Amino acid sequence: MTNPIIKIVNVTTAQEIERPMNSKELEAWNQDNLNYEAIQRAEQHKAEARSAAEAKLLELGLTVEDLKALLG
Repeated sequence: MTNPIIKIVNVTTAQEIERPMNSKELEAWNQDNLNYEAIQRAEQHKAEARSAAEAKLLELGLTVEDLKALLG
């Protein structure tokens, strides 16, 4: 597999350079992708936990606002 292409644009001269990423750029790009995926999984987990908590409150006949009032 070839490395992804990186595009460099000089906005002053409009010169464009396209080249494959070097090993350091590729490593950073891969790490960024891993970080993004981890953030997405954490956000998904948080949303699922919130939905489960809201469902449990509904089983008890409460709303999120009721809980805030009780705790607040």
